[in-house]
Amino acid sequence: MGDTPTNDLAVQVRGLTRAFGVRKALNDVSFELPRGAFLSIFGPNGAGKTTLARVLTTLLNPSSGTATILGFDVVTEAVELRHRIGLISHNPLLYPDLTAEENLLFFAEMYALDNPKERVSELLADVELDHRRLDVVGTFSRGMLQRLSIARALLHKPDVLFLDEPYSGLDPHAMDILDGLIAQIRGDHTFVMISHDLDKGLELCSHALILAAGKVVLFESRDQIDVPTFRETYRATVGSGVA
Repeated sequence: MGDTPTNDLAVQVRGLTRAFGVRKALNDVSFELPRGAFLSIFGPNGAGKTTLARVLTTLLNPSSGTATILGFDVVTEAVELRHRIGLISHNPLLYPDLTAEENLLFFAEMYALDNPKERVSELLADVELDHRRLDVVGTFSRGMLQRLSIARALLHKPDVLFLDEPYSGLDPHAMDILDGLIAQIRGDHTFVMISHDLDKGLELCSHALILAAGKVVLFESRDQIDVPTFRETYRATVGSGVA
């Protein structure tokens, strides 16, 4: 794996389009995000939010346009890029027949981490699952699975962390744990979060993007946002039926 290309941008998207047959889930999307930023992406169901996340995390190739993360092209340099990003999504990406510890050690081996047992123990403590480290993951609640998936995503200390509705299905205690983890590592990562929770998304973000029908409706830095106007734009977008 080579050195990271010199680039002050964490994310650079240019004319990104992804079509499924005749339907364009993403339609000429463009934006730039500096390193260390926290982007919250909002939009109605079917707006293209998850498709955008899948393209940016190398899980789906675009139909046209380009996207780079940390200067790496998401298509031609996907292998190198995967070592530098993390993903928390609806799917915890865990093996139900393995214990919590075995799951994390498996992924630690994939990333060739130094001192994997130490790192796994540290993260299990951070997500308050140390007492369940030897329990099979198939017995975990939804909230516990999500907490363990957070630990999985953070194992290799990714430069950019993608969060696809990370608070979905979490109980209040698990939400507090996630809030604490984000605050703890905020200075070490760039974040891209998809959220239906406008209050939480605006609370966390340094930049915000509204997506509808695969197009960018609004993209602004947090200090440029007039919250009442933003809320009205969001409500109009969600209620427009264009998604």
